[in-house]
Amino acid sequence: MKKIRVGILFGGRSGEHEISLLSATSVLEAINKNKYEVVPIGITKDGRWLTAQHAENLLRGKQDPPLQLRAGDPRATPTAAVLATGNATFVPPVPRAELMPFQISGSPDLNPIHVDVIFPVLHGTFGEDGTIQGLLELADIAYVGAGVLGSAAGMDKDVMKRLFTAAGLPIVKHLTILRSDLQKNPHRVRRLVESQLKYPLFVKPANLGSSVGISKVHNSKEFAHGMKEAASYDRKIVVEESVGGMKQKAREIECSVLGNEKPVASVAGEIIPAKEFYDYTAKYLEEGSQLLIPAKLTKKQMKHVQELAIAAFCAVECSGLARVDFLMDPHSEEIYVSEINTMPGFTSISMYPKLWAASGVPYPELIDRLILLALESHKEKKKNRYSRCN
Repeated sequence: MKKIRVGILFGGRSGEHEISLLSATSVLEAINKNKYEVVPIGITKDGRWLTAQHAENLLRGKQDPPLQLRAGDPRATPTAAVLATGNATFVPPVPRAELMPFQISGSPDLNPIHVDVIFPVLHGTFGEDGTIQGLLELADIAYVGAGVLGSAAGMDKDVMKRLFTAAGLPIVKHLTILRSDLQKNPHRVRRLVESQLKYPLFVKPANLGSSVGISKVHNSKEFAHGMKEAASYDRKIVVEESVGGMKQKAREIECSVLGNEKPVASVAGEIIPAKEFYDYTAKYLEEGSQLLIPAKLTKKQMKHVQELAIAAFCAVECSGLARVDFLMDPHSEEIYVSEINTMPGFTSISMYPKLWAASGVPYPELIDRLILLALESHKEKKKNRYSRCN
């Protein structure tokens, strides 16, 4: 039986570039080589596409990246160093004729690469926000994960919260501020926020992942710095009240979702961060944070989290996979939907696959299911008519 050719797309221009490399390495190590023929495809930090030969050398010929990441430093891992300095380039994919294999043209001395499905292990901007998904839609190629709409809505915390509200999901009280308004009159913005929200606050760029650019603002003296930090990453800033108030931290609960039109949820897990909240440093650079799987919840609470996770998944038109994050008030035990991640960290020790492993779906099987879901979704799209002449 002919093997399915899977293109593993990794790297990218976002601040989560190094994390993408780790995710891709894990997928390449775990994927069933008897069932799939794997084609690694890398994207450098400046947006250049690497040839399959370079990408394979990159991920197969180097040692495993160290656990200690350094954001923005491509020398932190051998893989990142190659991506940052590689000279081979790919021409991004172009629309293909019906029944023709998807192709990415390399340099003149290389043959085109043919794949049946793309597994985009791209986190953050330009990978998780609908941009690469739109490119693959134009190329008419099956791909793992949410489509253009689900990816874009899941990436934009402002739009995401609007959709959660429309679906009747419980969310934290918040405001969205435009960078242009902040720059025009920062004092007016601060007064507006303080009139509607209570400290402490979480200040976030609307479009970014891995807690990059997020600050916990305890008082008015810290407000300007937190807003400036978030505004350096995006034109929209989301300001949220802290669940738990000044004295206690919210419990951070996460749940994985898998499926297309009939998604299912994993058991929920809980993160106990080593720092005040689970920021980028706590996630990737420091030890001490604890992952509790399953989370210490009652059966009723666990079921409620799973139901909310599926509802959030459907609210933003997700498909394939997503991790839904929750905040639980330590006093009232009320549970709020915080956000959804349409391409969560995907190393074998990341929360998304670990939650599925605890739910009876081991990592290699999870990869297999995601590829099958991608092919299923693409087959469903092929039923659509795009012209009256079809």
